[in-house]
Amino acid sequence: MVRKKPKRRIIFARRTSPKVRKEKVSFRPRACPKLRRVLKRIGIPEPIPFRPDPFQLEALDKLEKGDVLVSAPTGSGKTWIALKAMENLMQTGRRAWYASPLKALSNSKYEEFGQAFGQENVGILTGDRKENSTAPIIVGTTEILRNQLYDAMYQGEDLSTDLVIMDEAHYLGDSERGVVWEEVIIYLPPRVKLLLLSATVENAQEIASWLEFVRGKPCLTVIAEERPVPLYPIFLFPDGEVTPLSNSKGLWPKVRHFVEKTPPRRFRGKGSSQPFRKILEVMRHLNLLPAVFFLKSRVDCDKALGQCFPPVNQWHPEKTNLLKAKVSKFLDRYPFLKEHSHLKYITEARVASHHAGHLPHWKLLVERLMQEGLLDAIFSTSTVAAGVNFPARTVAIMQSDRFNGHKFVDLTATDLLQMTGRAGRRGMDQIGFALVVPGPHQDIPLIHGLLSSPPEPVMSQIYINFSMVLNLLLSHRPDEVREILELSLATFQKLGRTKKRDSHLWPSFLRHLKFLEAEGFVLHDGSLTPDGIWASKLRLDQPLMIAEGIRKDAFPKKHPALLAALIAPFVTEKEREVDLEMTGTDPHLRKGFLDLRSVLSPLRERKVKWGFATPPIQFWPAATIYIWASGVNWQEVVSLSGLDEGDLAMLIYRTADNLRQLVSLKETHPELAETAKEAIKLLLREPVIVPA
Repeated sequence: MVRKKPKRRIIFARRTSPKVRKEKVSFRPRACPKLRRVLKRIGIPEPIPFRPDPFQLEALDKLEKGDVLVSAPTGSGKTWIALKAMENLMQTGRRAWYASPLKALSNSKYEEFGQAFGQENVGILTGDRKENSTAPIIVGTTEILRNQLYDAMYQGEDLSTDLVIMDEAHYLGDSERGVVWEEVIIYLPPRVKLLLLSATVENAQEIASWLEFVRGKPCLTVIAEERPVPLYPIFLFPDGEVTPLSNSKGLWPKVRHFVEKTPPRRFRGKGSSQPFRKILEVMRHLNLLPAVFFLKSRVDCDKALGQCFPPVNQWHPEKTNLLKAKVSKFLDRYPFLKEHSHLKYITEARVASHHAGHLPHWKLLVERLMQEGLLDAIFSTSTVAAGVNFPARTVAIMQSDRFNGHKFVDLTATDLLQMTGRAGRRGMDQIGFALVVPGPHQDIPLIHGLLSSPPEPVMSQIYINFSMVLNLLLSHRPDEVREILELSLATFQKLGRTKKRDSHLWPSFLRHLKFLEAEGFVLHDGSLTPDGIWASKLRLDQPLMIAEGIRKDAFPKKHPALLAALIAPFVTEKEREVDLEMTGTDPHLRKGFLDLRSVLSPLRERKVKWGFATPPIQFWPAATIYIWASGVNWQEVVSLSGLDEGDLAMLIYRTADNLRQLVSLKETHPELAETAKEAIKLLLREPVIVPA
């Protein structure tokens, strides 16, 4: 037997390296000498009588001659143009329709215009609210205006207005809702004047040329590039020093040196801790408050509050008392907010978080306190930078990317423009600041470049959907629809780039048309069947699925809570990795849901075969809405659903919106319409009520 020689073990001596002691950075709030001259400009401007800016007067003058597109920075006074235009109309007995992208913004404008013109002269139409609908001035969402245009075309009537004002007109380029803005512009009778109020866009003249192409009348542009309050970008070092971000040669030398010595960011998406208490200490020391911090997630916004508590120093007692009085008055009106876990941060630290996970009423409280100068800081996600009035002296930019609903992507110049548009309050500040804070998600050279870059051009986002096809066929033959689609911004922009008029819209329309014909909603000549006519009133994300459920008698006619539950799966495409278990749930709900899913399964398969998007029919929205409509208390539903309060409220509001479409079927499906009306009453109870 041959023995193997044992392998020699080579033993390396373990090197012991001395412990590296991290050098503790001493923190001291201060400004570099070069910045002190700029900081001296901080202060409230001398009060002077209001005098319109030249661009505001130019817009009113041009509105006498045709349509007008105003492109101007956030906070520059575009609403004043709308107010004067409506005032001029009312003096001659004419009417105006003010369309905004958000229900919350519509509610705010309704209140503002009511104070300006008298509440009896202003109405509101948002789906949630329908008040004084025959008033000379109507405020509402763009979707409601589009639906009115559908009805007017079908009935062969004119729209009862003389001027349409489209606020936030840059929403034309929004990937989800831009289609509605484009439809309104295409369908609006040329007789009705059009005033578009937009944030700064790169291709305002192209949009105006398209309006002339569509409407056959002049569209004049008013471009204002200068901010009402100048913006000064600054940089915060980890030791508390604040310097300019840049100079005429590029990044400020010390900032450039910091960037070169700091490793680049290595990951996206995960939250990171920032010393917000220290950052606020610096900002308070340099008189940079109030501030809006844009963070990457809801969790980061809420966590930031804890890092600001307790506050570094106290406010003047008089201002503290005013804050508490305002909060107390609001809570008396909405008592369900009295147990909100964030109240102490508002009343004791003067900070708040604001994002889609909060109830609309909570967000309204935060917005009002910020507008009245009663908060030091708001922590918000970048997704709410547009359309929310957060006037502040400083905007803190904590990262150079954002979540687009699917993944984290770099900010664009337009994104940053929306964020920094909140810095510097007209009439309250002589200068505004963009404070860039280093961190693991921050690309400082990217932010520096974007601050001096023009916004991206607005590109058409129109697409064909079943609701659009049904409603166009109510009043047009297919060949006429083709002519309408050729008026789209998509066609116009393609014509400008390639000199070719054809676009993707007509083939897509034909594909939808053939499917509707195969399903019995459209006749061979392109006219609607009786089912197609009532289905056209279902102006929803998934009208065919709900219409098929109605045709197959899958929706209950005498059980409002169950009807609400079975509509809920069609209002959200937010798919959960693990759906709720059905075991242990109410047998009526379980049977109703399984029957509905079985009835709709063949249609879903046919849609998939034809290549149409078909979201899954999930149980969790149905179960969530059912327990809420059955009277279970709010906190229990929040706990059982696992949703943030804001997401749960949005699910309920959107379910109510969809039920309103069923109410519109009272002539063809009276029992179902009446049950839908009762279901809405079950859904809209505290805290899911319309904020006023």
